[in-house]
Amino acid sequence: MNSGTKRQKNLVSPLKKKAGRSNQGKITVRHRGGGAKRLYRHVDFGQSVRGVKGKVTRIEYDPNRTADIALVEYENGEKRYLLAPQELKEGDEVITDEKTPIKKGNRLRLKNIPVGTPVYNIALHPDGKGKIVRSAGSSATVLAHEGKVTHLRMPSREVRKVVNQCYASVGEVSRPEHRFRNIKKAGTARKMGRRPVVRGSAMSAVDHPHGGGEGRAPIGMPAPKTPWGKIARGVRTRKRKHTDRYIVKRASKKKKGKK
Repeated sequence: MNSGTKRQKNLVSPLKKKAGRSNQGKITVRHRGGGAKRLYRHVDFGQSVRGVKGKVTRIEYDPNRTADIALVEYENGEKRYLLAPQELKEGDEVITDEKTPIKKGNRLRLKNIPVGTPVYNIALHPDGKGKIVRSAGSSATVLAHEGKVTHLRMPSREVRKVVNQCYASVGEVSRPEHRFRNIKKAGTARKMGRRPVVRGSAMSAVDHPHGGGEGRAPIGMPAPKTPWGKIARGVRTRKRKHTDRYIVKRASKKKKGKK
């Protein structure tokens, strides 16, 4: 993998820092700010060059995501950044089409992918861009084809239906070792744009439900709460959504002590 100093100049642009603030200047995401300067790499999640073979010229580090990206040069002269699957190397060929060989990095419609195949960068609308299963080391598994939908087992173990005309890439996302990364020191987190987090119990009572009291006091309530007074753990936060009808089986919680 390249160090990240090489990059395709026409596929990068400056990335403005927002420090967790909205267009009104109000903090909408806490504990954000600072961080090393980055350039944004324009990744073609839809792999829109179809029916044309592309050759991987470089595997690069992307500071904006957990996985690596691949610079692909197509036979028609176009160059694109793609989300790199595991084991993709320089010199390998990839192609996007309705039906392609089942090979890592190739992209095709779900209906043409055999049962049991791992896939990633899955679109939710026909001819749309890949929206889900894009983080390092993740993959979904094709479980079944039923009518106009395909059943996928997601990384969370949830089983979900996706229209089988949607595109997906074959393989698993690169850098599975990312989950074992140890940040080690506060300075590294600051370079990533993360600012310090203060415990609620260290605040005053007007700033947090856990605050107040003399010395080191317990939170004084049956369950921990957010700074806005909502229960923080063990409560479902998913609201009623029109996509619920596509869920066949909910994600199961892992029990303590079991993998």
